[in-house]
Amino acid sequence: MDRLANTVRPYAWGSTTAIPGLLGTPVTGEPQAELWLGAHPGAPSRVDRGDGPRPLSEVIAADPQGELGAASVREFGPTLPFLLKLLAAAAPLSLQVHPDRTGAAAGFAAEEARGIPLDAPHRNYKDTHHKPELLCALTPFDGLCGFRDPAATADLLAALDVDSLKPYVDLLRAHPETDALREVLTAVLTADREAMAETAAAAGAAAERLAGQEGPHRDDYAAYAFVARHYPGDPGVVAAMLLNHVRLQPGEALYLGAGVPHAYLDGLGVEIMANSDNVLRCGLTPKHIDVPELLRVVRFEPSVPGVLRPEAGPDGEEVYAAPVGEFRLSRYVRPVGAPPHPLDARAPQVLLCTHGTALLRGDDGGELSLAQGESAFVRAGERVVLDGACTLFRATVAV
Repeated sequence: MDRLANTVRPYAWGSTTAIPGLLGTPVTGEPQAELWLGAHPGAPSRVDRGDGPRPLSEVIAADPQGELGAASVREFGPTLPFLLKLLAAAAPLSLQVHPDRTGAAAGFAAEEARGIPLDAPHRNYKDTHHKPELLCALTPFDGLCGFRDPAATADLLAALDVDSLKPYVDLLRAHPETDALREVLTAVLTADREAMAETAAAAGAAAERLAGQEGPHRDDYAAYAFVARHYPGDPGVVAAMLLNHVRLQPGEALYLGAGVPHAYLDGLGVEIMANSDNVLRCGLTPKHIDVPELLRVVRFEPSVPGVLRPEAGPDGEEVYAAPVGEFRLSRYVRPVGAPPHPLDARAPQVLLCTHGTALLRGDDGGELSLAQGESAFVRAGERVVLDGACTLFRATVAV
């Protein structure tokens, strides 16, 4: 088992205090948006096995079967198939969707055939993989996820009393629902930029007003006003109003599959995702938005966000069930005096302590103590026993 040294990503939407507060590190005044734990080439964790710090990606590449196990390599290739993060949002992330496996492979091949460089700003597909993800809240956490029922959205937009929104209200009351959603999102993203900026500004101001009044959608309007304050005039402000607002309480999680539009707004959480960089954006960003490709990938189906609560497993492990193989996220919430128990050793593991102190004991007699915010990599086949009063998140592969 290896203690991990991890990299903080300073994206502009990040909180300046949440990650330092968990890690016990100084607040610098700069945003600290994500702490990456894993072997992603963009910022791999580092380990030291006696010959100095080395990127975990390099360690795995030197012996994929020994580090990941034969089953993971056979199913997902010679790289760690997931990335674990601490994510701390103080402003909305971009509104986005991710492709499924088939779409990612086809999109990557098409862009390769057109000779689009991997680092080109208008490139959509950086690899051939899908990017399902799951976020578990450590604090109250707000986000947008999936399309709300169009009729309900029509009522919400009508209450804003913005003249330029009225054509969208009429469209949302049409049938079938999937066509209505497609038409409205297409209209928002292809409208004259100056006209849409005025609409977005008016909608944001109206949402701010309604957020200050009692009513059944007060929290929804507050979320949309929050988006509008950070992205004044962005078409994504109106696109965001088509989506469900969800507030997770600590310990609750949200799973996001292919084609589901979403954006994280505010809060601290543990996020896990398949190790892919494929993102199609639809607003709240200065980055490239490929509207035709986006419309091909988005699932235009109204839905109610499925908030996940952990399912109790053996030995106190609480599992956040997700329908993917690239990752499996669970946690242990261990009180003082809880008996030690072994961790399943079949697949590679990344362990993150978010409260208390976790003590890891290996079969070889080695021990590793993880304080709050510290993490470890355990290679496949390495037997480890967990002890100590702590909350420990366990990321592994479902093989």
